[in-house]
Amino acid sequence: MTPTVIPRDTVTLRNMEPSDWPSVRRIYQEGIDTGQPTFESQAPDWDSFDRSRLPRHRHVAASSEGQALGWTAASPASSRPAYAGVVEHSIYVTAEACGFGLGRALLNALINSTESAGIWTIQASVFSENGPSLHLHDTAGFVIVGRRNRIARMSHGSLAGQWRVAILIERRSPSSSQRKAGRSRKVRTAHSPMTPHTRAQAILLPGTPGRPAILNP
Repeated sequence: MTPTVIPRDTVTLRNMEPSDWPSVRRIYQEGIDTGQPTFESQAPDWDSFDRSRLPRHRHVAASSEGQALGWTAASPASSRPAYAGVVEHSIYVTAEACGFGLGRALLNALINSTESAGIWTIQASVFSENGPSLHLHDTAGFVIVGRRNRIARMSHGSLAGQWRVAILIERRSPSSSQRKAGRSRKVRTAHSPMTPHTRAQAILLPGTPGRPAILNP
C-alpha cells in the first residue's frame, strides 16, 4: 500500500473524544487483522474501551480534517493501591500514516500526561516479531524486562494455532523515587538491554510505510 503523504504541520495531537471512536476502532481493528498487536481478534465496543482506559491518558493524532490517524491509551496495570503508578498502554497508527513520526509523537504525549499525573511506570507486552513497535519504544527509553516464551496460541489470522513469544517492556519515569537514587545512570543500565537479535530485528523494520505501528498482546 502506498502511504498517504501527511505533512507533520497538519497533524494535531489532542485528547481522544467519544466522537473519535469510529476512526479509533477502525485503526484498532486494522492492526488486529495483521496478527501482530494482540491475541484479541475483535476490537471492543466503545463502552468496554471507555471503562478500561484512563480518561486522562487517551490521545489521538488527528488530520487537518479532524480524523484520527493514530491513537494511544493506557489502562491500570492492577487494582492494588501499591501499583497505582503503573499503567499498561497500547498504541496504534493506521497503515496509511506510518513512517511520518506519529507513533513517536503519540508516545511522547502519553509519557508527558502520565508523568504529570505521577505515574512512574508505563509497561506493555510486544510480540517478538513486531520489530517496528520494539524499535519505537526503544527510541523512547523503554527497556526489555522479560520474555514470555510460548505464552499463548493465536486464534486468528495467518498465525492461527501458533505459539507466540511476548517481550515485556517498560519505561520508568525519571522523577520516580528509585530513579532519583541513581540519577547519573541511564535507565537501561538498570534492566536487561535489547538483545542483539531483537535489536537487529528492530533496526530492519523501523517505521515501515504501510505497516501499522502496533502493540500489545
